[in-house]
Amino acid sequence: MAGKNERQRRIARERHRRQQEQHSARQRQMRRRGLIGTGVVLAAALIASLLVVFLPGGSAKKPAAAASKSAAASKSATPSPTATATAVAEPAHHCSYTATTPVARKVSFPPTAPNYTASYQATLNTNQGKITFNLLNSKATCTVNSFVHLAEAGYFNNSQCHRLVTSGIYVLQCGDPSATATTKLTCSTTSTIGAGTPGYDFASENLTGAKYPAGTVAMANEGTASSNGSQFFIVYKDSTSGLTASYTPFATVSSGLGIVQNVAKDGYSCQYAQSGGGAPKKKVIIDSVTIKKA
Repeated sequence: MAGKNERQRRIARERHRRQQEQHSARQRQMRRRGLIGTGVVLAAALIASLLVVFLPGGSAKKPAAAASKSAAASKSATPSPTATATAVAEPAHHCSYTATTPVARKVSFPPTAPNYTASYQATLNTNQGKITFNLLNSKATCTVNSFVHLAEAGYFNNSQCHRLVTSGIYVLQCGDPSATATTKLTCSTTSTIGAGTPGYDFASENLTGAKYPAGTVAMANEGTASSNGSQFFIVYKDSTSGLTASYTPFATVSSGLGIVQNVAKDGYSCQYAQSGGGAPKKKVIIDSVTIKKA
């Protein structure tokens, strides 16, 4: 009997552990689905901010293994209160990337020694047309280093932009391969879309005096300065008054902004209850990302 009772207790402990993990995963996913940081709705000013990433984990950036990312590979249920961006002189000559989860698509870490003298242009080849960015390598070197690495590894291929926000801030969020080209976005609270990472995160850059006019491309995060991953957003209408300087601007749109604006006109097909915004009614599929180096 003693052996049987011990087995039953062990089974009960394991069931409780699994339930706790599932609860934590749902909480993380809701945070990421919020784009970028914890948001506050300022009704008097009619300004809607985002609840966290990428992103949800921007839920929208930025999730799966924890409510927010910490600097270590393991997650905690709440954001790390000590996570801050380390100020570095730009262009950076060295970059640090830290392991994290959940991994949306397996990819290696970017090189720690970036090509900080290069000029890069990125083109999103989408089903709606081409959207071209000029990457700000001299101002956000490690972010550009990561984006170029992911693009050249095919990380963004056959993924869709999963979140559109049309009030307070005006952004289209992309960069989570969990939202495959064929995925039907349902905005379900149990979905992990918006929680995906490339398996690493890194610190924010280029935040001093950061503004978000139309054409800005910036990183989604989970509400901490070290929780950037792969999720990014394109600002299609000035959002400076609705966004704090917390999201790394790393590129500007040189052509194709009208594509995003047309997507925004169609609105979204369903709304994310926890993060604001919703799944774009007009699907935007990133077939591939082409990098041109000068």
